[in-house]
Amino acid sequence: MSTPVLLQLEGLAVRYGSVQALHGMELEVRQGELVTVLGSNGAGKSTTLRAISGLVPPWAGRILWRGAPLAGVPAHRIVRMGIGHCPEGRRVLSRQSVAANLELGAYLRRDTRAIHSDQDRCYTLFPRLAERRDQLAGGLSGGEQQMLAIARALMGRPELLMLDEPSLGLAPRLVAEVMDALSQLHGEGLTILLVEQNANAALAIANRGYVLEAGRITMVGPAAQLQADEGLRASYLGG
Repeated sequence: MSTPVLLQLEGLAVRYGSVQALHGMELEVRQGELVTVLGSNGAGKSTTLRAISGLVPPWAGRILWRGAPLAGVPAHRIVRMGIGHCPEGRRVLSRQSVAANLELGAYLRRDTRAIHSDQDRCYTLFPRLAERRDQLAGGLSGGEQQMLAIARALMGRPELLMLDEPSLGLAPRLVAEVMDALSQLHGEGLTILLVEQNANAALAIANRGYVLEAGRITMVGPAAQLQADEGLRASYLGG
């Protein structure tokens, strides 16, 4: 028996004024999968996540969550429905502590005991954050801020965690740490939609991948198949 589809995009198109950012995008994410969307800067990757999160309206097509359309559902309700979004650029509250940033991630929740338990889980996942829990987020390194952004998204207990370029601007060692953490979360059963330019890092941990170019899906397949594709290797994998 196949696992259920959590998220499905059917012919999704998004426009910014006269500029069309997405053209008839088709994508699905099944429960328990780690799916990556690869593409260069400006391909439409961030727009895809923003449309799913209700931050930009579709011009055409449908976004389905557990088979029900998300059209017209406000962003805060989409979070409540189980879709977490870790945006590009981290966007931590620089003048608040690490602990306060994590508390913000749970702002829609009222289960205090479980919130504290989830904070401890985040500190276990990212020991650097545990060491700096009382430090202002603005004083963290770029890699530590990315870990905090992921942990903050986890505090909402999402069924689907969407991440926008988590490796951007990080040294290779920190990229490996972040990807190891995502692989661990996936291993624990979390469904993940990972948007990345770093195809090597993303395909190493993904089940399946999509390649997005100029707002159109040009390739789709199992991660191992995409890693072996000569055209993709020449464009994204360094040979």
